[in-house]
Amino acid sequence: MTAVRDQLGYKMMLAFEGMTVPERIRLWLAERPTGGVTYFLPYNVRTPQQVRHLSAELQAITAAAGHPPLIIATDQEGGQLNALGAATTQFAGNMALGATRDTDLAQRVAAATGREMAAMGINVNYAPNLDINTNPDNSSCGIRSFGDQSPLVTAMAHAYVTGIQSAGVAATIKHFPGSGDSQQDSHFAMPLIDHSLTRLNTVELPPFQAAIDAGARLVMTGHFAIPVLAGTVETPATLSRAVVHDFVRGTMGFKGVVISDALDMAALTQGAGQIIDVIAAVRAEVDLLLTTNQPEVQERIYQSLRLAHRRALFSDAHVTDSVQRILALKHWIAAQTRPEIDVVGCADHQLLAAELARRSLTLVRNDAGLLPLQPAQDARLAVIVPQPQDLTPADTSSYIRHTLAEAMRSYHPSVDEFVTAHKPTDAEIAALREKAAHYDLLIVGTIGASMNPAQTALAQALLNTGVPTVTVALRTPYDIGVYPQAQTHVATYSILPPSMRALAAALWGQAQFEGQLPVSIPDSYAFGHGLSY
Repeated sequence: MTAVRDQLGYKMMLAFEGMTVPERIRLWLAERPTGGVTYFLPYNVRTPQQVRHLSAELQAITAAAGHPPLIIATDQEGGQLNALGAATTQFAGNMALGATRDTDLAQRVAAATGREMAAMGINVNYAPNLDINTNPDNSSCGIRSFGDQSPLVTAMAHAYVTGIQSAGVAATIKHFPGSGDSQQDSHFAMPLIDHSLTRLNTVELPPFQAAIDAGARLVMTGHFAIPVLAGTVETPATLSRAVVHDFVRGTMGFKGVVISDALDMAALTQGAGQIIDVIAAVRAEVDLLLTTNQPEVQERIYQSLRLAHRRALFSDAHVTDSVQRILALKHWIAAQTRPEIDVVGCADHQLLAAELARRSLTLVRNDAGLLPLQPAQDARLAVIVPQPQDLTPADTSSYIRHTLAEAMRSYHPSVDEFVTAHKPTDAEIAALREKAAHYDLLIVGTIGASMNPAQTALAQALLNTGVPTVTVALRTPYDIGVYPQAQTHVATYSILPPSMRALAAALWGQAQFEGQLPVSIPDSYAFGHGLSY
Protein backbone atom coordinates (compact mmCIF):
# COMPACT_ATOMS: atom_id res chain seq x y z
CA MET A 1 0.00 0.00 0.00
CA THR A 2 1.30 3.49 -0.90
CA ALA A 3 2.46 5.44 2.15
CA VAL A 4 0.36 8.48 2.97
CA ARG A 5 3.29 10.81 2.35
CA ASP A 6 3.73 9.36 -1.13
CA GLN A 7 0.08 10.09 -1.96
CA LEU A 8 0.55 13.82 -1.59
CA GLY A 9 1.30 14.18 -5.30
CA TYR A 10 -2.33 13.32 -5.99
CA LYS A 11 -3.21 16.71 -4.55
CA MET A 12 -1.28 18.64 -7.19
CA MET A 13 -2.42 20.01 -10.53
CA LEU A 14 0.69 20.72 -12.57
CA ALA A 15 1.22 22.99 -15.57
CA PHE A 16 4.07 23.30 -18.03
CA GLU A 17 5.25 24.97 -21.20
CA GLY A 18 5.29 22.63 -24.16
CA MET A 19 3.24 21.30 -27.05
CA THR A 20 4.66 17.88 -26.16
CA VAL A 21 5.51 16.54 -22.72
CA PRO A 22 8.73 18.09 -21.33
CA GLU A 23 11.28 15.76 -19.77
CA ARG A 24 10.70 17.31 -16.35
CA ILE A 25 7.00 16.42 -16.42
CA ARG A 26 7.74 12.99 -17.88
CA LEU A 27 10.01 12.19 -14.92
CA TRP A 28 7.57 13.63 -12.40
CA LEU A 29 4.67 11.50 -13.67
CA ALA A 30 6.82 8.38 -13.84
CA GLU A 31 8.02 8.77 -10.26
CA ARG A 32 5.09 10.37 -8.39
CA PRO A 33 1.35 9.78 -8.26
CA THR A 34 -0.15 13.04 -9.53
CA GLY A 35 -3.56 14.68 -9.56
CA GLY A 36 -3.34 16.08 -13.05
CA VAL A 37 -2.36 18.93 -15.33
CA THR A 38 -3.91 22.16 -16.54
CA TYR A 39 -3.55 23.35 -20.12
CA PHE A 40 -3.05 27.03 -20.93
CA LEU A 41 -3.55 28.48 -24.41
CA PRO A 42 -0.12 30.11 -24.87
CA TYR A 43 1.80 27.15 -23.44
CA ASN A 44 0.09 23.97 -24.61
CA VAL A 45 -2.31 24.59 -27.48
CA ARG A 46 -1.55 24.76 -31.18
CA THR A 47 -4.18 22.57 -32.89
CA PRO A 48 -6.89 20.17 -31.68
CA GLN A 49 -4.93 17.19 -33.03
CA GLN A 50 -1.77 18.34 -31.25
CA VAL A 51 -3.69 18.67 -27.95
CA ARG A 52 -5.18 15.20 -28.43
CA HIS A 53 -1.68 13.78 -28.92
CA LEU A 54 -0.39 15.68 -25.89
CA SER A 55 -3.19 14.28 -23.73
CA ALA A 56 -2.56 10.76 -24.97
CA GLU A 57 1.16 11.10 -24.27
CA LEU A 58 0.51 12.27 -20.70
CA GLN A 59 -1.92 9.43 -20.03
CA ALA A 60 0.45 6.84 -21.51
CA ILE A 61 3.27 7.95 -19.20
CA THR A 62 0.93 7.79 -16.22
CA ALA A 63 -0.42 4.36 -17.15
CA ALA A 64 3.09 2.98 -17.65
CA ALA A 65 3.89 4.05 -14.09
CA GLY A 66 0.88 2.11 -12.81
CA HIS A 67 -1.12 5.18 -11.79
CA PRO A 68 -4.80 5.97 -12.49
CA PRO A 69 -5.65 8.40 -15.30
CA LEU A 70 -4.63 12.01 -14.99
CA ILE A 71 -7.11 14.77 -14.55
CA ILE A 72 -6.53 16.99 -17.60
CA ALA A 73 -8.26 20.34 -17.26
CA THR A 74 -8.54 23.78 -18.79
CA ASP A 75 -10.70 26.93 -18.87
CA GLN A 76 -13.00 26.49 -21.85
CA GLU A 77 -15.69 28.89 -20.67
CA GLY A 78 -16.64 30.36 -24.03
CA GLY A 79 -16.86 34.08 -24.65
CA GLN A 80 -13.78 35.89 -23.39
CA LEU A 81 -12.02 32.74 -22.14
CA ASN A 82 -11.39 29.97 -24.66
CA ALA A 83 -8.22 28.19 -23.59
CA LEU A 84 -8.35 25.73 -26.49
CA GLY A 85 -8.03 28.29 -29.25
CA ALA A 86 -9.87 29.37 -32.36
CA ALA A 87 -10.08 25.90 -33.95
CA THR A 88 -12.70 24.92 -31.38
CA THR A 89 -16.26 26.11 -31.86
CA GLN A 90 -16.45 29.74 -30.73
CA PHE A 91 -19.44 29.86 -28.40
CA ALA A 92 -20.31 33.34 -27.19
CA GLY A 93 -20.21 32.47 -23.49
CA ASN A 94 -22.25 32.74 -20.33
CA MET A 95 -23.73 36.22 -20.55
CA ALA A 96 -24.86 35.54 -24.10
CA LEU A 97 -26.58 32.40 -22.84
CA GLY A 98 -28.19 34.45 -20.10
CA ALA A 99 -29.52 36.87 -22.72
CA THR A 100 -31.37 34.01 -24.44
CA ARG A 101 -33.06 32.82 -21.21
CA ASP A 102 -32.98 29.31 -22.76
CA THR A 103 -31.74 26.56 -20.44
CA ASP A 104 -32.11 23.95 -23.18
CA LEU A 105 -29.73 25.97 -25.34
CA ALA A 106 -27.31 26.26 -22.42
CA GLN A 107 -27.38 22.50 -21.96
CA ARG A 108 -26.77 21.91 -25.67
CA VAL A 109 -23.88 24.39 -25.78
CA ALA A 110 -22.33 22.81 -22.70
CA ALA A 111 -22.66 19.32 -24.17
CA ALA A 112 -21.04 20.44 -27.44
CA THR A 113 -18.21 22.11 -25.50
CA GLY A 114 -17.72 18.90 -23.56
CA ARG A 115 -17.63 16.73 -26.68
CA GLU A 116 -14.90 18.88 -28.19
CA MET A 117 -12.88 18.83 -24.97
CA ALA A 118 -13.26 15.06 -24.63
CA ALA A 119 -12.08 14.58 -28.22
CA MET A 120 -8.92 16.47 -27.28
CA GLY A 121 -8.34 14.27 -24.24
CA ILE A 122 -9.49 16.83 -21.68
CA ASN A 123 -11.72 15.52 -18.92
CA VAL A 124 -12.33 18.51 -16.61
CA ASN A 125 -13.56 21.97 -17.55
CA TYR A 126 -12.99 24.83 -15.13
CA ALA A 127 -16.53 25.94 -15.89
CA PRO A 128 -19.23 27.05 -15.45
CA ASN A 129 -18.58 30.37 -13.74
CA LEU A 130 -21.48 30.89 -11.31
CA ASP A 131 -20.51 34.30 -10.00
CA ILE A 132 -23.50 36.65 -10.17
CA ASN A 133 -22.42 39.95 -11.70
CA THR A 134 -24.18 42.26 -9.25
CA ASN A 135 -21.33 44.78 -9.48
CA PRO A 136 -21.07 46.35 -12.98
CA ASP A 137 -17.52 47.50 -12.17
CA ASN A 138 -16.27 43.98 -11.44
CA SER A 139 -13.50 43.62 -14.01
CA SER A 140 -12.84 39.94 -13.25
CA CYS A 141 -16.43 38.78 -13.82
CA GLY A 142 -18.43 40.63 -16.49
CA ILE A 143 -19.55 38.44 -19.40
CA ARG A 144 -18.15 35.36 -17.67
CA SER A 145 -21.34 35.52 -15.60
CA PHE A 146 -24.77 34.40 -16.81
CA GLY A 147 -26.25 37.60 -15.39
CA ASP A 148 -27.00 39.60 -12.27
CA GLN A 149 -30.16 37.81 -11.08
CA SER A 150 -29.90 34.66 -8.97
CA PRO A 151 -32.89 32.78 -10.49
CA LEU A 152 -31.46 33.12 -14.00
CA VAL A 153 -27.95 32.05 -12.98
CA THR A 154 -29.39 29.18 -10.93
CA ALA A 155 -31.35 27.80 -13.88
CA MET A 156 -28.35 28.14 -16.19
CA ALA A 157 -26.05 26.50 -13.64
CA HIS A 158 -28.12 23.31 -13.51
CA ALA A 159 -28.43 23.18 -17.29
CA TYR A 160 -24.73 23.75 -17.97
CA VAL A 161 -23.53 21.12 -15.49
CA THR A 162 -25.99 18.59 -16.85
CA GLY A 163 -24.91 19.29 -20.41
CA ILE A 164 -21.15 19.17 -20.04
CA GLN A 165 -21.11 16.09 -17.83
CA SER A 166 -23.35 14.27 -20.31
CA ALA A 167 -20.35 14.52 -22.65
CA GLY A 168 -18.01 12.86 -20.15
CA VAL A 169 -16.28 16.04 -18.99
CA ALA A 170 -16.50 17.00 -15.32
CA ALA A 171 -17.87 20.45 -14.48
CA THR A 172 -16.08 22.75 -12.05
CA ILE A 173 -18.39 25.31 -10.48
CA LYS A 174 -16.63 28.52 -9.51
CA HIS A 175 -15.72 30.72 -7.69
CA PHE A 176 -17.28 29.52 -4.45
CA PRO A 177 -19.06 31.11 -2.65
CA GLY A 178 -19.50 33.76 -5.35
CA SER A 179 -17.34 36.77 -6.19
CA GLY A 180 -19.62 38.68 -8.54
CA ASP A 181 -19.90 41.65 -6.18
CA SER A 182 -16.13 41.99 -5.82
CA GLN A 183 -14.45 45.37 -6.19
CA GLN A 184 -11.04 43.80 -6.93
CA ASP A 185 -9.58 41.06 -9.09
CA SER A 186 -8.08 38.29 -6.93
CA HIS A 187 -5.26 37.94 -9.47
CA PHE A 188 -3.93 41.20 -7.99
CA ALA A 189 -5.33 41.53 -4.44
CA MET A 190 -7.67 39.79 -2.02
CA PRO A 191 -11.23 41.08 -2.46
CA LEU A 192 -13.68 41.38 0.41
CA ILE A 193 -17.22 40.03 0.02
CA ASP A 194 -18.90 41.41 3.12
CA HIS A 195 -22.41 40.03 2.75
CA SER A 196 -24.74 38.63 5.39
CA LEU A 197 -25.69 34.95 5.38
CA THR A 198 -29.22 35.97 4.40
CA ARG A 199 -27.86 37.76 1.34
CA LEU A 200 -25.65 34.79 0.39
CA ASN A 201 -28.54 32.35 0.77
CA THR A 202 -30.75 34.56 -1.37
CA VAL A 203 -28.33 35.64 -4.10
CA GLU A 204 -24.90 34.01 -4.36
CA LEU A 205 -25.46 30.46 -3.13
CA PRO A 206 -28.56 29.14 -5.00
CA PRO A 207 -26.63 28.62 -8.29
CA PHE A 208 -23.98 26.59 -6.48
CA GLN A 209 -26.60 24.50 -4.73
CA ALA A 210 -28.40 23.86 -8.02
CA ALA A 211 -25.12 22.80 -9.65
CA ILE A 212 -24.28 20.51 -6.73
CA ASP A 213 -27.75 18.99 -6.97
CA ALA A 214 -27.15 18.46 -10.71
CA GLY A 215 -24.07 16.39 -9.84
CA ALA A 216 -21.20 18.82 -10.41
CA ARG A 217 -18.01 16.91 -9.67
CA LEU A 218 -15.73 19.80 -8.70
CA VAL A 219 -16.05 23.06 -6.80
CA MET A 220 -13.40 25.74 -7.25
CA THR A 221 -12.94 28.05 -4.30
CA GLY A 222 -12.33 31.77 -4.64
CA HIS A 223 -9.42 33.69 -3.13
CA PHE A 224 -11.51 36.33 -1.38
CA ALA A 225 -12.40 37.15 2.19
CA ILE A 226 -15.93 36.16 3.18
CA PRO A 227 -16.15 36.94 6.91
CA VAL A 228 -19.72 35.75 7.45
CA LEU A 229 -18.57 32.21 6.59
CA ALA A 230 -14.87 32.28 7.49
CA GLY A 231 -15.25 34.35 10.65
CA THR A 232 -12.40 36.68 9.65
CA VAL A 233 -11.37 39.13 6.95
CA GLU A 234 -7.82 37.76 6.99
CA THR A 235 -8.42 34.31 5.51
CA PRO A 236 -9.57 33.81 1.91
CA ALA A 237 -12.27 31.22 1.29
CA THR A 238 -9.77 28.78 -0.24
CA LEU A 239 -7.86 28.54 3.03
CA SER A 240 -10.81 28.46 5.42
CA ARG A 241 -11.91 25.18 6.95
CA ALA A 242 -15.12 26.91 7.98
CA VAL A 243 -15.84 27.60 4.32
CA VAL A 244 -14.64 24.38 2.68
CA HIS A 245 -15.22 21.65 5.26
CA ASP A 246 -18.05 23.13 7.28
CA PHE A 247 -20.03 24.91 4.60
CA VAL A 248 -19.26 23.36 1.19
CA ARG A 249 -19.16 19.79 2.46
CA GLY A 250 -21.38 20.13 5.52
CA THR A 251 -24.12 22.69 4.88
CA MET A 252 -24.29 22.27 1.09
CA GLY A 253 -23.68 18.53 1.06
CA PHE A 254 -20.98 18.47 -1.61
CA LYS A 255 -19.25 15.08 -1.85
CA GLY A 256 -16.91 15.69 -4.76
CA VAL A 257 -13.51 17.30 -5.31
CA VAL A 258 -12.70 20.81 -4.15
CA ILE A 259 -9.98 22.54 -6.17
CA SER A 260 -8.30 25.83 -5.39
CA ASP A 261 -8.18 28.68 -7.82
CA ALA A 262 -4.64 29.24 -9.13
CA LEU A 263 -2.08 29.49 -6.36
CA ASP A 264 -0.07 32.19 -8.14
CA MET A 265 -2.69 34.87 -7.57
CA ALA A 266 -1.67 37.83 -5.44
CA ALA A 267 -4.65 37.26 -3.13
CA LEU A 268 -2.54 34.44 -1.65
CA THR A 269 0.96 34.55 -0.22
CA GLN A 270 3.69 34.19 -2.84
CA GLY A 271 7.32 33.15 -2.47
CA ALA A 272 8.60 30.91 0.31
CA GLY A 273 5.70 31.89 2.57
CA GLN A 274 3.26 30.31 0.15
CA ILE A 275 3.58 26.98 1.92
CA ILE A 276 1.69 28.40 4.92
CA ASP A 277 -1.31 28.98 2.66
CA VAL A 278 -0.89 25.56 1.06
CA ILE A 279 -0.97 23.87 4.47
CA ALA A 280 -4.05 25.89 5.40
CA ALA A 281 -5.75 24.76 2.18
CA VAL A 282 -4.99 21.11 2.95
CA ARG A 283 -6.36 21.48 6.47
CA ALA A 284 -9.44 23.21 5.06
CA GLU A 285 -10.04 20.07 2.92
CA VAL A 286 -9.17 21.54 -0.46
CA ASP A 287 -8.37 18.43 -2.50
CA LEU A 288 -6.50 19.75 -5.54
CA LEU A 289 -3.94 22.56 -5.54
CA LEU A 290 -3.89 24.42 -8.85
CA THR A 291 -0.35 25.42 -9.75
CA THR A 292 0.84 27.31 -12.81
CA ASN A 293 3.88 26.58 -14.97
CA GLN A 294 6.70 27.41 -12.54
CA PRO A 295 8.85 24.30 -11.97
CA GLU A 296 10.54 25.62 -8.83
CA VAL A 297 7.18 26.50 -7.25
CA GLN A 298 5.73 23.06 -8.04
CA GLU A 299 8.76 21.32 -6.54
CA ARG A 300 8.72 23.58 -3.48
CA ILE A 301 5.05 22.88 -2.83
CA TYR A 302 5.48 19.14 -3.25
CA GLN A 303 8.49 18.90 -0.94
CA SER A 304 6.89 21.27 1.59
CA LEU A 305 3.75 19.14 1.70
CA ARG A 306 5.86 16.10 2.50
CA LEU A 307 7.72 18.00 5.21
CA ALA A 308 4.48 19.39 6.67
CA HIS A 309 3.06 15.88 6.86
CA ARG A 310 6.22 14.60 8.52
CA ARG A 311 5.91 17.42 11.09
CA ALA A 312 2.24 16.47 11.66
CA LEU A 313 0.98 19.87 10.53
CA PHE A 314 -1.92 18.00 9.01
CA SER A 315 -3.12 14.48 9.67
CA ASP A 316 -3.18 11.29 7.63
CA ALA A 317 -6.96 11.72 7.36
CA HIS A 318 -6.52 15.09 5.68
CA VAL A 319 -4.63 13.26 2.93
CA THR A 320 -6.39 9.90 2.67
CA ASP A 321 -9.93 11.28 2.62
CA SER A 322 -8.90 13.80 -0.01
CA VAL A 323 -7.15 11.18 -2.14
CA GLN A 324 -10.25 8.98 -2.06
CA ARG A 325 -12.30 11.84 -3.51
CA ILE A 326 -9.65 12.46 -6.18
CA LEU A 327 -9.49 8.76 -7.09
CA ALA A 328 -13.28 8.63 -7.36
CA LEU A 329 -13.09 11.44 -9.90
CA LYS A 330 -10.31 9.65 -11.77
CA HIS A 331 -12.38 6.45 -11.89
CA TRP A 332 -15.34 8.40 -13.29
CA ILE A 333 -13.00 9.88 -15.90
CA ALA A 334 -11.72 6.42 -16.84
CA ALA A 335 -15.27 5.22 -17.53
CA GLN A 336 -16.05 7.95 -20.09
CA THR A 337 -15.87 7.50 -23.84
CA ARG A 338 -13.93 9.86 -26.11
CA PRO A 339 -15.28 11.00 -29.49
CA GLU A 340 -13.14 11.32 -32.58
CA ILE A 341 -11.25 14.55 -33.19
CA ASP A 342 -13.44 15.57 -36.12
CA VAL A 343 -16.17 16.61 -33.68
CA VAL A 344 -14.07 19.70 -32.89
CA GLY A 345 -15.50 22.62 -34.85
CA CYS A 346 -17.92 20.33 -36.69
CA ALA A 347 -20.84 21.68 -38.73
CA ASP A 348 -23.46 20.90 -36.08
CA HIS A 349 -21.50 22.79 -33.45
CA GLN A 350 -20.99 25.75 -35.79
CA LEU A 351 -24.74 25.93 -36.30
CA LEU A 352 -25.21 25.85 -32.54
CA ALA A 353 -22.71 28.69 -32.07
CA ALA A 354 -24.58 30.69 -34.73
CA GLU A 355 -27.86 30.04 -32.94
CA LEU A 356 -26.47 31.29 -29.64
CA ALA A 357 -24.96 34.36 -31.27
CA ARG A 358 -28.19 35.21 -33.10
CA ARG A 359 -30.57 34.62 -30.19
CA SER A 360 -28.48 36.53 -27.67
CA LEU A 361 -28.23 39.80 -29.64
CA THR A 362 -30.03 42.49 -27.67
CA LEU A 363 -31.41 45.67 -29.20
CA VAL A 364 -31.18 48.11 -26.32
CA ARG A 365 -32.20 51.30 -28.12
CA ASN A 366 -33.54 52.26 -31.56
CA ASP A 367 -34.97 55.69 -30.84
CA ALA A 368 -33.99 57.17 -34.19
CA GLY A 369 -35.49 54.26 -36.12
CA LEU A 370 -32.15 53.68 -37.79
CA LEU A 371 -32.59 49.91 -37.77
CA PRO A 372 -32.90 47.98 -39.93
CA LEU A 373 -30.18 49.70 -41.92
CA GLN A 374 -31.16 50.90 -45.38
CA PRO A 375 -28.19 52.89 -46.68
CA ALA A 376 -27.98 54.03 -50.26
CA GLN A 377 -25.95 51.81 -52.56
CA ASP A 378 -23.19 54.41 -52.74
CA ALA A 379 -23.20 55.25 -49.01
CA ARG A 380 -19.88 55.02 -47.17
CA LEU A 381 -19.85 53.09 -43.89
CA ALA A 382 -17.15 52.99 -41.24
CA VAL A 383 -16.66 50.37 -38.55
CA ILE A 384 -14.62 51.76 -35.63
CA VAL A 385 -13.54 49.33 -32.93
CA PRO A 386 -10.80 49.10 -30.26
CA GLN A 387 -8.06 46.49 -30.43
CA PRO A 388 -9.09 43.45 -28.37
CA GLN A 389 -7.02 43.04 -25.24
CA ASP A 390 -6.92 40.70 -22.26
CA LEU A 391 -8.56 42.76 -19.53
CA THR A 392 -7.86 40.14 -16.86
CA PRO A 393 -5.55 37.09 -16.72
CA ALA A 394 -8.72 35.01 -17.19
CA ASP A 395 -9.09 36.25 -20.75
CA THR A 396 -8.09 35.18 -24.26
CA SER A 397 -9.52 38.18 -26.13
CA SER A 398 -6.08 39.24 -27.37
CA TYR A 399 -6.08 36.19 -29.65
CA ILE A 400 -9.22 37.40 -31.46
CA ARG A 401 -9.14 39.32 -34.73
CA HIS A 402 -11.98 41.73 -35.43
CA THR A 403 -14.37 40.45 -38.11
CA LEU A 404 -17.27 42.93 -37.86
CA ALA A 405 -16.29 44.95 -40.94
CA GLU A 406 -15.82 41.75 -42.92
CA ALA A 407 -19.31 40.59 -41.88
CA MET A 408 -20.79 43.98 -42.79
CA ARG A 409 -19.33 43.77 -46.30
CA SER A 410 -21.62 40.83 -46.98
CA TYR A 411 -24.47 43.35 -47.01
CA HIS A 412 -22.88 46.55 -48.32
CA PRO A 413 -19.96 47.10 -50.73
CA SER A 414 -18.32 50.13 -49.08
CA VAL A 415 -17.31 49.44 -45.48
CA ASP A 416 -14.02 50.75 -44.07
CA GLU A 417 -12.54 49.54 -40.80
CA PHE A 418 -10.59 51.54 -38.22
CA VAL A 419 -9.05 49.69 -35.26
CA THR A 420 -7.87 51.97 -32.46
CA ALA A 421 -5.69 51.27 -29.48
CA HIS A 422 -7.64 49.66 -26.65
CA LYS A 423 -7.22 52.99 -24.87
CA PRO A 424 -7.28 55.44 -27.78
CA THR A 425 -5.12 58.51 -27.43
CA ASP A 426 -6.36 62.06 -27.76
CA ALA A 427 -4.62 62.23 -31.13
CA GLU A 428 -6.40 59.08 -32.34
CA ILE A 429 -9.74 60.44 -31.16
CA ALA A 430 -9.22 63.74 -32.98
CA ALA A 431 -8.12 62.02 -36.19
CA LEU A 432 -11.03 59.59 -36.18
CA ARG A 433 -13.52 62.33 -35.47
CA GLU A 434 -12.26 64.19 -38.54
CA LYS A 435 -12.36 61.07 -40.74
CA ALA A 436 -15.79 60.03 -39.48
CA ALA A 437 -17.36 63.25 -40.68
CA HIS A 438 -16.86 62.05 -44.28
CA TYR A 439 -18.93 58.87 -43.81
CA ASP A 440 -22.68 58.36 -44.11
CA LEU A 441 -22.99 55.81 -41.27
CA LEU A 442 -20.82 54.76 -38.34
CA ILE A 443 -20.79 51.46 -36.50
CA VAL A 444 -18.90 52.13 -33.27
CA GLY A 445 -17.97 49.16 -31.11
CA THR A 446 -16.71 49.43 -27.54
CA ILE A 447 -15.09 46.82 -25.31
CA GLY A 448 -15.61 47.69 -21.67
CA ALA A 449 -16.02 51.44 -22.16
CA SER A 450 -17.83 51.61 -18.82
CA MET A 451 -14.40 51.09 -17.22
CA ASN A 452 -12.31 52.73 -19.95
CA PRO A 453 -12.57 56.55 -20.09
CA ALA A 454 -10.58 56.72 -23.33
CA GLN A 455 -13.07 54.52 -25.17
CA THR A 456 -15.89 56.57 -23.67
CA ALA A 457 -14.29 59.77 -24.99
CA LEU A 458 -13.95 58.26 -28.46
CA ALA A 459 -17.57 57.10 -28.57
CA GLN A 460 -18.80 60.49 -27.40
CA ALA A 461 -16.65 62.31 -29.94
CA LEU A 462 -18.01 60.17 -32.79
CA LEU A 463 -21.60 60.56 -31.61
CA ASN A 464 -21.08 64.32 -31.59
CA THR A 465 -20.21 64.36 -35.30
CA GLY A 466 -23.91 64.12 -36.15
CA VAL A 467 -23.27 61.20 -38.52
CA PRO A 468 -25.93 58.48 -38.01
CA THR A 469 -24.31 56.01 -35.61
CA VAL A 470 -24.97 52.54 -34.24
CA THR A 471 -23.08 51.88 -31.01
CA VAL A 472 -22.36 48.29 -30.05
CA ALA A 473 -21.29 47.01 -26.65
CA LEU A 474 -19.01 44.15 -27.68
CA ARG A 475 -18.38 42.90 -24.16
CA THR A 476 -20.51 43.88 -21.16
CA PRO A 477 -23.70 45.79 -21.98
CA TYR A 478 -22.99 48.54 -19.44
CA ASP A 479 -21.23 50.74 -22.00
CA ILE A 480 -24.32 52.69 -23.03
CA GLY A 481 -24.39 54.07 -19.50
CA VAL A 482 -21.29 56.16 -20.30
CA TYR A 483 -22.46 57.42 -23.69
CA PRO A 484 -26.22 57.79 -23.09
CA GLN A 485 -26.64 60.10 -26.09
CA ALA A 486 -26.44 57.02 -28.36
CA GLN A 487 -29.81 56.65 -30.08
CA THR A 488 -29.19 53.20 -31.59
CA HIS A 489 -27.46 50.65 -29.39
CA VAL A 490 -26.91 46.89 -29.47
CA ALA A 491 -25.29 44.45 -27.03
CA THR A 492 -23.53 41.35 -28.40
CA TYR A 493 -21.72 40.02 -25.26
CA SER A 494 -18.96 38.73 -27.54
CA ILE A 495 -16.40 39.77 -30.16
CA LEU A 496 -16.19 36.24 -31.58
CA PRO A 497 -16.90 35.72 -35.30
CA PRO A 498 -20.34 34.06 -34.90
CA SER A 499 -21.55 37.08 -32.93
CA MET A 500 -20.20 39.49 -35.55
CA ARG A 501 -21.92 37.62 -38.36
CA ALA A 502 -25.16 37.58 -36.39
CA LEU A 503 -24.84 41.29 -35.65
CA ALA A 504 -24.37 42.21 -39.29
CA ALA A 505 -27.40 40.15 -40.30
CA ALA A 506 -29.58 41.73 -37.61
CA LEU A 507 -28.47 45.27 -38.44
CA TRP A 508 -29.66 44.73 -42.02
CA GLY A 509 -32.92 43.15 -40.91
CA GLN A 510 -31.96 39.66 -42.05
CA ALA A 511 -32.44 38.34 -38.50
CA GLN A 512 -34.47 39.41 -35.50
CA PHE A 513 -33.11 40.76 -32.24
CA GLU A 514 -34.27 38.21 -29.66
CA GLY A 515 -32.06 38.75 -26.61
CA GLN A 516 -33.00 40.37 -23.32
CA LEU A 517 -30.58 42.09 -20.98
CA PRO A 518 -29.34 39.52 -18.41
CA VAL A 519 -28.21 42.43 -16.23
CA SER A 520 -29.57 45.85 -15.41
CA ILE A 521 -27.72 48.92 -16.66
CA PRO A 522 -27.67 51.36 -13.74
CA ASP A 523 -29.91 54.40 -14.23
CA SER A 524 -30.66 53.30 -17.79
CA TYR A 525 -32.25 49.92 -18.55
CA ALA A 526 -33.74 47.17 -16.42
CA PHE A 527 -32.96 43.46 -16.37
CA GLY A 528 -35.00 41.85 -19.13
CA HIS A 529 -35.08 44.88 -21.42
CA GLY A 530 -34.87 44.14 -25.11
CA LEU A 531 -36.43 45.56 -28.27
CA SER A 532 -37.29 44.20 -31.69
CA TYR A 533 -38.31 45.85 -34.94
